[in-house]
Amino acid sequence: MSDQLLDAFDAAQMIPGFVAPKLPREQPDRAALDAADRNTRHWTSTASGPLTPGSDTHRHEMCRMFRETFNPYRPSVIEWPKLTPEALKRIVELPIWDVAVQTEGKARLRMAAYAAQLDDDDVRDALALNAWEENRHKEVLSRMVAAYGIELASEPPYVYPRDVEWAYLVTGYSECVDSFFAFGLFEVARRSGLFPPELIDTFEPVMQEECRHILLFANWVAWHRAGLSGWLRIRFELKVAAVWVYLGWERIGLARAMDADGNEHRHDKKFTMNGAQSVTDVDIDTAELMRLCLAENDRRFSGYDPRLQRPRTTPNLVRFALRFMRRKRR
Repeated sequence: MSDQLLDAFDAAQMIPGFVAPKLPREQPDRAALDAADRNTRHWTSTASGPLTPGSDTHRHEMCRMFRETFNPYRPSVIEWPKLTPEALKRIVELPIWDVAVQTEGKARLRMAAYAAQLDDDDVRDALALNAWEENRHKEVLSRMVAAYGIELASEPPYVYPRDVEWAYLVTGYSECVDSFFAFGLFEVARRSGLFPPELIDTFEPVMQEECRHILLFANWVAWHRAGLSGWLRIRFELKVAAVWVYLGWERIGLARAMDADGNEHRHDKKFTMNGAQSVTDVDIDTAELMRLCLAENDRRFSGYDPRLQRPRTTPNLVRFALRFMRRKRR
């Protein structure tokens, strides 16, 4: 694919001291892909004792986890599988591509902006790599929509956030919500057989990478929170509460956005919560989907050191809601 698909974002230029990872130039064979996949899914700290949030050990180990589980796959050498007309139509008609590409575009900038103002070298480098990976996700999506002729709205300019901590929190908590439901929907799509296995396999590393992202975020929140006291702690908790209110309001309806040409578009921010009908022809009720999301969430986190913090809010809310949902009669 042409490098014209790529834009000018460069995490290494934005973040002091960050050096972008060097990727293998050759096309990886199956053994290399399998080894990278195992490495990115399993990690255990060599530190003894608990990883107490706020401690130097916790900070060091959460950053080490993120660096050592890096997957060096190269989206520029992905061979996109040929699709049947039916599968292509299904892919093209999914109402997610504009918001997916633009979400990654905003995420990379917000994470880079926050990383750039950090004094801690370890945390700054981990968040910088996170921003770099978000840019890689955008690259994967951009190449895919180009390969399959999916038309996107022109991208609006990505604006440097005025409050970088707020922007980082919005992005982090949003990813925690969306990834939880995306894990379940991805498994629904895999089981449905409506999409080529090669396409599912292509996006599997991206899904696991999102798991690593929210694992890092959950541990950063715990570490950062533990280091605050007095008014700073109160201010942070109020900001976190405001972020949750903002995310809830955003998902009540369709988010509005302006493209680069000044045209308004409606983005379905609720797709990851109710999009099962778009990826399968099997009738699946809400309770069944929620249980699958919980199972997939647990499976994707299972290989990481249990002493690390996990995102808890969305899974706990879903478990609470399931108490009031009846199983569908067959």
